[in-house]
Amino acid sequence: MQLKQILTSIAATLLLGSVAYAMDTYNIDPAHTSIGFSVRHLGLNNVKGQFKEFAGVIVLDDGKIAEARGTIQVKSVDTGVQQRDNHLRTADFFDATNYPTITFKTKRIETTGGQIVMISDFTMRGVTKELRLPAKLAGPSKDSWGNLRIGLEAKTKLNRKDYGINYHQVLETGVLAVGEEVELEINAEAVKETAGRTGNK
Repeated sequence: MQLKQILTSIAATLLLGSVAYAMDTYNIDPAHTSIGFSVRHLGLNNVKGQFKEFAGVIVLDDGKIAEARGTIQVKSVDTGVQQRDNHLRTADFFDATNYPTITFKTKRIETTGGQIVMISDFTMRGVTKELRLPAKLAGPSKDSWGNLRIGLEAKTKLNRKDYGINYHQVLETGVLAVGEEVELEINAEAVKETAGRTGNK
């Protein structure tokens, strides 16, 4: 009986060791990542913007996404027009003073027919709602500096009013000056975290 317990303990230790080994953490590389959004303007065309400051982590379990989380600095919003960016930082839109960050964290990962969907808690302006992020994972592959990298592409749509962004200027035609539907797009690279090296190049 004692021998059986010893063998069981050894097997459990080996199993836990293999699971731990399979879990790999990748840190988002800001230099090769973009977080963009697009919204309808005057009912005529889509105005695009991005956030310049952010951080995030993707965890793989045996090569599959197990977890992803990220934090965006709202003040870094950039549409290429300073006056518009300043307006977006006000209480009419993101209210960067009171809500300086946008965050997301996966709750679970669904895979259907090869399609990955990250089911995440998405928090903006203090409101947290579940958001589905269809995603594509690429890699890992080794870069010129010997780092292992992965790529992640994700795109989804959300309604800004669900998060308390209620700006409601209506044109004479009855069209909203700023549309309610926002398209969010993430194109990311992330570098595998290794002992003694967590930074990116």
